[in-house]
Amino acid sequence: MTQIILKPGHVQPVWAGHPWIFAQAVGEIRGDVQHGGEVEVLDARGNSLGRGLYSEGSALAVRLFSRIGDEPFDSALLGRRLAAAAARRRAFGLPDADTTGYRVFHGEGDGIPGLVIDRFGSTLVVQFGSAGVAQRRALVFDALEAHFSPSAIIDRTSEKAARADRFELVQGLARGEMPDTLDFVERGLAYELPLSLAQKTGFYFDQRPLRARIEHLARGKSVLDGYSYVGAIGLSAARGGASRVVSVDSSGPALEVGRELAQKNRLDVHFERSDTLAFLSAGGPDWDIVVGDPPKLAQSRAGRDKAQSAFRRIAAVSVRAVKPGGLVVLSSCSAALGLREIERCLALGARDAERSATTLERVFQGIDHPVPPAFAEGLYLTTLIAQVD
Repeated sequence: MTQIILKPGHVQPVWAGHPWIFAQAVGEIRGDVQHGGEVEVLDARGNSLGRGLYSEGSALAVRLFSRIGDEPFDSALLGRRLAAAAARRRAFGLPDADTTGYRVFHGEGDGIPGLVIDRFGSTLVVQFGSAGVAQRRALVFDALEAHFSPSAIIDRTSEKAARADRFELVQGLARGEMPDTLDFVERGLAYELPLSLAQKTGFYFDQRPLRARIEHLARGKSVLDGYSYVGAIGLSAARGGASRVVSVDSSGPALEVGRELAQKNRLDVHFERSDTLAFLSAGGPDWDIVVGDPPKLAQSRAGRDKAQSAFRRIAAVSVRAVKPGGLVVLSSCSAALGLREIERCLALGARDAERSATTLERVFQGIDHPVPPAFAEGLYLTTLIAQVD
C-alpha cells in the first residue's frame, strides 16, 4: 500500500475529521502511486490517519474514504456506507409516501467523497466527482442494485468534474431500463422531469427546507420566485395559499416544464421568461415576498469578490421590489459565498436601495445533504430570510 506522509503542521484538520488532503500538505510519498489508486495517509510520526483515493497532479491530492488505514474500498465498504446513509435519512423520515425524491448519498457527508446519488422514485441518478470513485463505477453500480433494486441507474457525471480530475466521462444509462422522465413526489407535490433538463442530477433536492418554509409564509402574499428553474418554490408558495405567484427564469424549457407541473398539481402559478434582475428592476415595490436563488456565482474562493458584487446587486434589486414589511429571501449555493458574505451583501444591497433589512431566519441544505463538522466546505447552501422596512 502506497503511503502519503503529511508535513508537520498540516495534520490537525485531518485528525479532526476533514476528509481532504491538499497537495501542499504532502511531505513524502512512499511506494508507487497511481492516479485514482488507494493510499494510506500518515502523520509525520507514522500514525495512520486513514485511507483514501489519490488524484495525481491535483491540488486536492487525497480524498479519505476511511479512518482505518487498512480498510479497502470494496463492496463491503460500499454496503456499509449505503446502509449508514439510509439509516440517517430514515431517522428523519426519508423516504415516505409524500417524498420519494431526495439525495440518497452525499459524498463527504456520507463517507465517500466524490460520490453523489439522487433518487427519483425508482430511478437512481449518480454523479462521480473524482477519478478514484469513477474508476470503480461497476463496484458502485453493483452495490446500488443490491441495496435499492432500482428500475434504472443513470450516470449524469458532469463534464467539468471529469475534466478537473482527469477521468473518463461515461454518461447515460448504466443499469436497468431508461425511463422517459424522472418521476417522484416531494412533500406531496408530484414532479415529472424530462431527462433533457441538465441542472445537477435533474433537480435541486437541497432546497426542500426552503420550499417548505416559503409555503408556510406564503398565505395571502404575493410571491416572486426568481431564478426559478422549474418553479418548485413557486409551486410551494401557491399550495401555501399565496394570492399571486410569478416564477421567473431565463430558460424556456425549464419554464415549460414548470407550467406542466403547475397544471399537474392544480396550482395557479404564472411563469415568465426573463432575466430576474431585469424583471424586478422594471417594477416598483410590488411584492410581499421576493426569492432570489441564483446559479452558483463563486466557483471558488478566487472568484469571491466578483461574486459578492453580483450578489450585492441581486440583494439591492430584491429589496427595492418588496413592499414595506415584506420579505426578501436570498440563497447562495457556493461555500465560497457563505453566511457572512451574503449577510454583508444584503446589508450593503439594502443601503444601495436606501432601505433597511433585518434578518429573521437562516436556512441551510436539507438533512439528506449531511456535512462532517470539520468540513466547512460541505456547508455550501445558505439562505437568509429578511424583513425589509
